[in-house]
Amino acid sequence: QPNLFGDPKKAMRNAYNSTDKLILENTRDLGRGGSTAVTAIVVDGKELWVANVGDSRAVVCHDGGNADQLTVDHEPQTERRRIERQGGFVTAIPGDVPRVDGQLAVARTFGDGNLKRHLSSEPDFRSLRIESNTEFVILASDGLWKVMNNEEAVNLVRNIKDPQVAARHLTAEALARKSKDDISCIVIRFG
Repeated sequence: QPNLFGDPKKAMRNAYNSTDKLILENTRDLGRGGSTAVTAIVVDGKELWVANVGDSRAVVCHDGGNADQLTVDHEPQTERRRIERQGGFVTAIPGDVPRVDGQLAVARTFGDGNLKRHLSSEPDFRSLRIESNTEFVILASDGLWKVMNNEEAVNLVRNIKDPQVAARHLTAEALARKSKDDISCIVIRFG
């Protein structure tokens, strides 16, 4: 994307829009489903930009083990007004999570063409100055976050220096906790 480092927010927005469009245009080959996403850009080793749609999440560890969620989980209940303005509805059946049109448990995705008129692919953004006390960031799909909270994830890998080993450890732990969802995980260390 042009302006990747000059204007990370614009570059990420363009990339998200292009990705959604590409998925929707290729539904025949890719299938009718969709995906959530979380992405990060590190600018000059000094600034971290994250964007997400859906419930894929970025969590930063700083100050000796504090975990801060940098992203917003795009749940149907919190975006009910927008969904209803666009002609959709949110179900809340006892024993189940709220769903867009009774089907999808997230309010923002790539793809999902059959529900697209009620969904958004507009990402949320957050930037963070990388300080000397910023240790690492975890980027992961909901297959991880459904079985552990932010603090647990940070504590599980805080002492693992190799980011690939840390990501594999988180994935293995999510599987050991019987995660039923897809698990994607990346760890980026700073300093």
